[in-house]
Amino acid sequence: MLRIGQGYDIHPLVAGRRLVLGGVEIPSDVGLEGHSDADVLVHAIMDALLGALALGDIGQHFPNTDERYRGVDSIRLLERVAELIRQHGARVVNVDSTVVAERPRVAPYVPAMRERIGAALGIPASAISIKATTAEKLGALGRGEGIAAYAVALVEEAEP
Repeated sequence: MLRIGQGYDIHPLVAGRRLVLGGVEIPSDVGLEGHSDADVLVHAIMDALLGALALGDIGQHFPNTDERYRGVDSIRLLERVAELIRQHGARVVNVDSTVVAERPRVAPYVPAMRERIGAALGIPASAISIKATTAEKLGALGRGEGIAAYAVALVEEAEP
């Protein structure tokens, strides 16, 4: 049985933080604010995967009130979500995602992001799609105040 999940995340950009997207550190004078490494792309993917099996969201599994997750590498959390998917007798088929950012330019880092995310999920990078776009100068994202990501995931669940 095939199941689809969708995810979304957004974080503000602030000075004094490193910028991590898709598990890849991107040189930047600003980074994403958050309890963990604030990797909006990985967070959106985790929510899509959890949603596909109706397993809640990342806030339930990795609450920002838990000090164990302060500054954590979101790829480690993605690996835990992948294990949870396997424990439920399912497998990730593919992920399609979009990063919305005015800055920095994301496209040069997409191949490395696909590799990191694929490795964390135990699937080929060719099953991970990452697109980058801007908000065309509209709203908070368009003013470069933050970065958002959307993701959908297809999960194959064993028949009951």
